[in-house]
Amino acid sequence: MTTSALQNSIVKDMGLASEGHLKIDWVEAHMPVLNRIRRQFEQDLPFKGLKVAICLHLEAKTAYLAKVIQAGGAEVTITHSNPLSTQDDVCAALVEDGVTVYAKYNPGPEEFKQLQLRALEVKPDLIIDDGGDFATIIASERPDLAATIRGGAEETTTGIIRLKALAKEGQLQFPMVAVNDAYCKYLFDNRYGTGQSAFDGIIRTTNLVVAGKNVVVAGYGWCGKGVAMRAKGLGANVIVTEIDPIKAVEAHMDGFRVMTMVEAAKLGDFFIAVTGNKDVITGEHYDVMKDGAILSNAGHFDVEVNKPELAKRSESIRTVRRNIEEYRFKDGRKMYLLAEGRLVNLGAADGHPAEIMDTTFALQALGLRYVSENYAALGKTVVNVPYEIDQQVASYKLESLDISIDSLSAEQEKYLDSWRF
Repeated sequence: MTTSALQNSIVKDMGLASEGHLKIDWVEAHMPVLNRIRRQFEQDLPFKGLKVAICLHLEAKTAYLAKVIQAGGAEVTITHSNPLSTQDDVCAALVEDGVTVYAKYNPGPEEFKQLQLRALEVKPDLIIDDGGDFATIIASERPDLAATIRGGAEETTTGIIRLKALAKEGQLQFPMVAVNDAYCKYLFDNRYGTGQSAFDGIIRTTNLVVAGKNVVVAGYGWCGKGVAMRAKGLGANVIVTEIDPIKAVEAHMDGFRVMTMVEAAKLGDFFIAVTGNKDVITGEHYDVMKDGAILSNAGHFDVEVNKPELAKRSESIRTVRRNIEEYRFKDGRKMYLLAEGRLVNLGAADGHPAEIMDTTFALQALGLRYVSENYAALGKTVVNVPYEIDQQVASYKLESLDISIDSLSAEQEKYLDSWRF
């Protein structure tokens, strides 16, 4: 433990560190790609002398990413991107490992924001962001903090939307690598990670069966595809709602019922919003829902399920189980909201499996190195992860699984490069 990390950090209880170390040790044992990159970083020290500020869901897998960045020579500071996903024991363990931490489980809104700001006030050279929280704080409140930042990497769909909006308005002051848009992110993390972790949160929180129930999935992007696939695998009758006609046809041809949310609201037992937008489930939907409908969100912000309109229709609100709020309507119906409408997979569970985040955080680590080495040429915009990095991460993953694949012969490469047969 460094004196600086201990003196500067703001965490709930350092006495919890031993439990946090066990969690971090567990994920480290199941993240072979990130372990390989850590060994590379220990030799190359790509972040030597640099400060890195990280804003992510602060649990064990994120903690190990922070340690990998630290192994590359960085002075690492980390904060939370969601008040309910922070694990206090993991925070304490990171402090003992020399990482400065500004995070607590479920702080008030003002304290949550101030802790994020403290992480930025270290004047980092590089950032890792989630949901664009760091970038929007800098653009809206503290543009002075952009002066030292070479660039960074963004984790989420929501964050990419916000960053592109900032860039369009000329408010993005440094390049940000769109990790979310890399193949190894959305094909595996968004689909298989969200699909499994969303139901981890729903099942462990409600202790109810999914089989035979009507599960409404709002949005058929990569996250929605994963949630619908897992719901089907659990035996549910899956209904998809969409605004994009192409994705709606895709959902239909994947075997799911497709309809408007107003129609689906009458049928659903479980609702899972995965759009990245606001007001996906609102008052007109509550008015026709079944008694006992369960509402959840797997998007970044707690705005997909409209909570004010839910409260407006209720004569009483109470917590009936941890992470389950019961809204009793004036007509006697009850609606159940999971994890306060925040990310159900992190607010009510442990997030994506370690093996999934292994490839995602490998992209984060290598993407951060890429932007650090090339920031001067990248411009103040959102840039894609180079395809070579995507392929490198996938190759490392295959090696860890002891899987070999074919390669093209020189003759085959020549054939593919020519128009002559």
